[in-house]
Amino acid sequence: MRFGVNILNFGRGTGPSSLLRWARYAEDRGFHFAMISDHVAVTEQVAQQYEAPFYDPFTTLAWLAGSTERIELGTTVTVLPFRHPLLTARAVANIDNFSNGRFIFGVGVSWSETEYAALGVPFRRRGAVTDEYLEVVTRAWRQEKISHHGEFVSFDDVSTGPLPVRTPPVWIGGGSRAALRRAVKYGDAWHPLNQRMAWFRDDALPALRRLAEEAGRPVPQFAPRLPLLLTDGPLPEETRLAGQGTLDQIRQDLDDLAELGASHVLFDTYRGEPQSMRDQAEDELVLETVARHVLGPAAR
Repeated sequence: MRFGVNILNFGRGTGPSSLLRWARYAEDRGFHFAMISDHVAVTEQVAQQYEAPFYDPFTTLAWLAGSTERIELGTTVTVLPFRHPLLTARAVANIDNFSNGRFIFGVGVSWSETEYAALGVPFRRRGAVTDEYLEVVTRAWRQEKISHHGEFVSFDDVSTGPLPVRTPPVWIGGGSRAALRRAVKYGDAWHPLNQRMAWFRDDALPALRRLAEEAGRPVPQFAPRLPLLLTDGPLPEETRLAGQGTLDQIRQDLDDLAELGASHVLFDTYRGEPQSMRDQAEDELVLETVARHVLGPAAR
């Protein structure tokens, strides 16, 4: 498995120096990739989980691409309906060029109805918009000129260059059946977050394999995002999320994920509420502890 770090690009204390520190920390410590989340309109509903300031993932990653050398960079996840797909395709291709082929394109539909309303995007059609936009984005990475006439966007003979250095791998977020279908149809990997190990093993991954078989397509890679929480005592197995608990519990989670075929694991130190944000040095200490006692040489 390859291991990554979620860069916190929002909330009090976040700024250029903290963003650069996250990226350099991840690269210097031998993590394989670093990813950034996405919100465009920080409404009151969004701010309950992700306070302003909120740094745009694409401008931030373009800057970090020039400040790193080896680590892959990506989005966890781009809310695809929030931007015109031609704009998204070009931004990703540009960053992939700046980084010499190090971009990972994580995609999701998100959950905030008020954010959709602020941007004038139909919340109830967000899945259909995402599917159509994925068609446009992935074609724009492969063809020098494209036309498209769909339900949500239409255009003729648009030049798309520069094409990416490598076609960015597409990671599809979400745990719904629609997300699993989207992962099978469009994704190189399925990128769920905040789930229990039993759900991965007994429900989601068997469903993903069935959907791939029905569609006659390869099963996407499995690349979960884990809400990393290190505790002194064990958490109840029936309720804890994968990535949370003692070092022994987290070690067992990673062993189980490897057995389930996970290709990548993204560690997320954010605990879901603005008031729970820690100093960056505390988050680094948690990552250091897990890397030293659980990952060992596998992190490099």
